[in-house]
Amino acid sequence: MFGIGPLELVVIAIVAVLVFGPDRLPEFARTAGRLLRQVRQMVTNAQNDLRNELGPEFADLELQDLNPKNFVRKHLLEPMDDDDKPVAELTDNTPQRLPAGAKPPFDPEST
Repeated sequence: MFGIGPLELVVIAIVAVLVFGPDRLPEFARTAGRLLRQVRQMVTNAQNDLRNELGPEFADLELQDLNPKNFVRKHLLEPMDDDDKPVAELTDNTPQRLPAGAKPPFDPEST
């Protein structure tokens, strides 16, 4: 949980008892729980509003995908979804020989 181990939790609990006292500590814990619940609800509502406003094209949008590191990892380093070949295999630039007597392909956009 947040990269905090059991030893750190014990230290935080001891410091909390010393700072707030055993009488007011349950009240602060309840308040912190309510605050955390409200923040989670606000984040969930914001994500749902964003998905609704963007439309059905972005229904599978995850906010983690907007992180530049995850974006690069997902779109450049992972295999492509179309044919499950890694990017390195798709960018093979070795020339292909045409059969004897075959016409080369014509690309009107290249001229």
